[in-house]
Amino acid sequence: MAHIVHEPPPVGLGPLALHGLSVEGVNQCVHCGLCLASCPTFAELGTEMDSPRGRIFLIKALAEGRMALTDSTTRHLSLCLDCRACETVCPAGVPYGRLIEAAKAEIERQRPGSLLRRLFRWLNFGLLLGHPGMLRLAAAMTRVYQASGLQRLARASGIVKLLPGTLPAWEALLPSMPAAAERAPLPPLIPAEGPRRARVALLTGCVQSVVFGAHNRATARVLAKNACAVIVPESQGCCGALNAHGGDHARALEMARRTIAAFEAARVDAVIVNTSGCGAHMKAYGRLLAEDPAWAARAQRFAASVQDVSEFLAKVPLRGPLSPVPVTCTYHDPCHVVHGQKIKQEPRRLLAQIPGLTVVELAESDWCCGSAGLYNLTEPAMATRLLQRKVGHVLATGAEAVVTANPGCILQIEAGLRASGSTVRVLHIVEILDRAYTGARA
Repeated sequence: MAHIVHEPPPVGLGPLALHGLSVEGVNQCVHCGLCLASCPTFAELGTEMDSPRGRIFLIKALAEGRMALTDSTTRHLSLCLDCRACETVCPAGVPYGRLIEAAKAEIERQRPGSLLRRLFRWLNFGLLLGHPGMLRLAAAMTRVYQASGLQRLARASGIVKLLPGTLPAWEALLPSMPAAAERAPLPPLIPAEGPRRARVALLTGCVQSVVFGAHNRATARVLAKNACAVIVPESQGCCGALNAHGGDHARALEMARRTIAAFEAARVDAVIVNTSGCGAHMKAYGRLLAEDPAWAARAQRFAASVQDVSEFLAKVPLRGPLSPVPVTCTYHDPCHVVHGQKIKQEPRRLLAQIPGLTVVELAESDWCCGSAGLYNLTEPAMATRLLQRKVGHVLATGAEAVVTANPGCILQIEAGLRASGSTVRVLHIVEILDRAYTGARA
């Protein structure tokens, strides 16, 4: 009998994957180039490999083993904002967000960086985001740092500039931490006002809960005014969006399972989210856990229940009465609302119902402001270029306020406006809606 030699399959056959994550979607790209005009990094740099089409070529070559993860390749992939603007214009339906998440997970696997970088990632992705109690402790310590005058002293003395790596950028973007009362958790139930329309659950989030608790309270009040009983699951934590965007795939899976379990017990009609990155990520849980037999069906059901707060409220007219809010504002579309969730007109329909509010359209309203999860901390130079572009467009409107729907965008645009000397305010859309209901002076 002749000896049979089993040759390995030629490169290119079989499913393409990086770090065990499918990147088969690269084969949907027809290289038409329609994505180029919508890509912020390509607009700034003009290099093919800093465009979606170029990065898809790199991801495909990596998955097929035709290219190593060199410094240059890593740089081009790391510069991607994951804003998903390319998905909106792609005629072939390339799942670009899924591809870049797989690529970034591969970067973390092959090139985790220095001990300091690994420690810093563990501190943020593992300790703080993974444990709500530790995050609350960090928020309290930050409050002491700011309220005691230590932050002012550290900045004035120049000590902050001596911090290694991108830590100076992190410190510069620290939000003003609210007092303890403002960081207090919401009650587990906020009753509906009037005949109940729906029973919903609210994601209070990780960073959102300790920095922007006022947004969560405003969201709950607006939902209650619109006849919703609001459940706030006490066992909820981080949804895993920042982990997934940062290449920390294993923890993202763990956090997704915990989130699903926490909200399943609430038995609600919808899960309401007021942070764009969280909403887009949670709507993708079905795909994220598709290969897990114990969680796949549960993840699909949960993902189908997730709705952005604007998406949910815009389905029917707002319940009155609404007080006038005499402000001229402009609206910035967060990437993971407009591109990740394909929600564009709903926020504008809500704003149009508020008496006295004038809305001026913003040029490039759906372009990334440079926040992009943790991008403004890991890639501060490019983030600053995009921020300056955004601030220029905001100032050109003559608006008194920028309305948006994501905490990262709020911090980023606010920092850019302050740096330019502008007094234009940046507000979450639920703050404007809440003011219309409470009659508070805008």
